[in-house]
Amino acid sequence: MAALSLQEISTQLESPNLRDRMVALANLRHVAAEDAVPLIKKVLDDESLQLRSMAIFALGIKPTPECYSILVKILENDPDYGIRADAAGALGYLGDARAFEVLSRAFYEDTDWLVRFSAAVSLGNIKDPRARQILLQALDSKEVVLQQAAISALGEIKDIESVDKIL
Repeated sequence: MAALSLQEISTQLESPNLRDRMVALANLRHVAAEDAVPLIKKVLDDESLQLRSMAIFALGIKPTPECYSILVKILENDPDYGIRADAAGALGYLGDARAFEVLSRAFYEDTDWLVRFSAAVSLGNIKDPRARQILLQALDSKEVVLQQAAISALGEIKDIESVDKIL
């Protein structure tokens, strides 16, 4: 089957059929970021949480200058904790050090453990040594998954001094 044109993908993203929209979004993996992101944006507010989640992930792996601000807005404002967690994760994929503040805030202020988990993992992914204090604090969390995320992230930022605290 031949690859779809951008126009065909764009049209398919507007289909009333969820499967069509999902296939169209998946077809963007072969498209350059500059061409893909305007199309990804078409489904960021889709009624399907699954499709929105896929679109947010796509923004993390198809970085353009606007992806950062789109993901920050979603992380800070979306009512759905799963979508906020996806945005935190996608910010980690971008590897942009500007995300340190917004991820830190999500870790401290979001009430959902999944968002806090994604923020901790992403703090490791952006490899910013400023994350050390937050991650050490996460080691004391009641949630084991947050402790695991912190251990992994401390490894990502190569924080050797934290080994004793981890043990």
